Amino acid sequence: MGISLLLAGCAAFDPEARSDSGKILVGVGTPVPAAGETQSVATQRADAADDPEIWVDPKDPSRVVIFGTDKQAGLYTYDLSGAVTGFIPDGRLNNVDLRGGLATANGERVLVAASDRGRIGAALYLMDPATLKVEPWGLAPLDLAEPYGLCMGRRGDGFIVIVNGTDGQVRQLRVAVGADGKPAATEEQRFAVGSQTEGCVVDDTKGVLYIGEEAKGIWRYDLDPAKGAARVLVAGAPSAMLQPDVEGLTLLREGQKTWLIASSQGDSAFAVWRVDGAQPAYAGRFSVVAAKGVDGVTGTDGVAAIGGAVGPYAEGLVVMQDDVDVDGEAPSTARVRQNFKLVDWRAVKAALGL
Repeated sequence: MGISLLLAGCAAFDPEARSDSGKILVGVGTPVPAAGETQSVATQRADAADDPEIWVDPKDPSRVVIFGTDKQAGLYTYDLSGAVTGFIPDGRLNNVDLRGGLATANGERVLVAASDRGRIGAALYLMDPATLKVEPWGLAPLDLAEPYGLCMGRRGDGFIVIVNGTDGQVRQLRVAVGADGKPAATEEQRFAVGSQTEGCVVDDTKGVLYIGEEAKGIWRYDLDPAKGAARVLVAGAPSAMLQPDVEGLTLLREGQKTWLIASSQGDSAFAVWRVDGAQPAYAGRFSVVAAKGVDGVTGTDGVAAIGGAVGPYAEGLVVMQDDVDVDGEAPSTARVRQNFKLVDWRAVKAALGL
């Protein structure tokens, strides 16, 4: 089926089809040039593209898969040129994350999870790292009013999936392969952030969960359910660092350094902290501007990053949602389509002096 035909006959869009973004033309952070972009998602004239994630073959950094959700239609995969390599029409998928190394009867697989707002749960997929084929695996049902944000982590040998809802409720699941080969999900803990939340990311090394409360800021929790729901505020919003909504969160590791990146939707910027030390150290903000025939990023939502070699990106890659995608470099507020932009981590480091 051609991508252009995927939404033919689609039903009316859900209430989230309208973005919270103010659609400013240029972000206010330190300018960083766009390095590339993906093909736009098929849903047009709506808030559709939402959250990306990146997989890099640990044995061959030229083999890369970029995942991206169309929250009206399903899950895309792209290559580094931005071309669509696959699509699973699973409906209202919002956020996506992944972890490699899941042992199955058919060999090791990459576990991919996405928050499913239609079936109310976490949609689970398996990617074969040899063929890069992605297949649906199952659904972990949840008692959330509406699954919204999602992130994954590893704790020991366990695969952890965290899903939060539009009312700020959070569910933490441990996912394993059941005796029948299907997913077996066990709830580890639940807690409430306070108000609407979406972006989250897990630091597997430190056993830490970061969650963005859209109108309040970024919180840090312990991933260990035995520690309870005690939390620390990393950065408040609105502030000089974050302008609501606080949207996507991601981590980028390079050597001993770990960087937390948060999308500040209110002013189309990305805030950066170094978080491998005892306390987060704020490092500045950047915005993605037009370059190489690619328009800049405005009204940003989800963001993903990975350090080290990623194809031609020698030190790392950052991928983020763009609320208004246009041809060429001229800015616009007229949303016709949405996509994901690619940014060279070296350009961010140079701009912020990291």
